[in-house]
Order: sequence, then C-alpha cells, then structure tokens
Amino acid sequence: MAKSNRPMVRIHNIETDEIIDREMNDIEFAQYEIDKVDYLALQTQIETKAAQKQALLDRLGITADEAKLLLG
Repeated sequence: MAKSNRPMVRIHNIETDEIIDREMNDIEFAQYEIDKVDYLALQTQIETKAAQKQALLDRLGITADEAKLLLG
C-alpha cells in the first residue's frame, strides 16, 4: 500500500487517556487544503499592507514612531 502524505490527527480521550494518531480523512484533508490557501492569502495581504505602509513612510521621510506621533 502506498504511503499517504496527509497530515496526522491526534485524538486524546482525557477520560481514558487513550491517544489515537491517524491520517486526516477526506473531509478533514479538504478543509486543511482550504485553510492552507486562506492562510497564504492572508499572509500575502499582511505583507503587502506592510510594504505599502513602509513605502509611504519612506516617501514622507519619517519613521513609524514619528507617524504615530502625528496621528496620535
């Protein structure tokens, strides 16, 4: 049988202290893939916003702390 590359899921029953490790099922893996794409999109958005903010500060010739003083 071929080895799957799916992430593992750990289920810990705290009443019995039983621990079960298994690969994600189809539904869990599909959601995992969706979440991974969403996370990467959010990271890209955050990085883009930070770069735009820094570009504006550079154009104005001020630091982030100086901008806070002006806006605060």
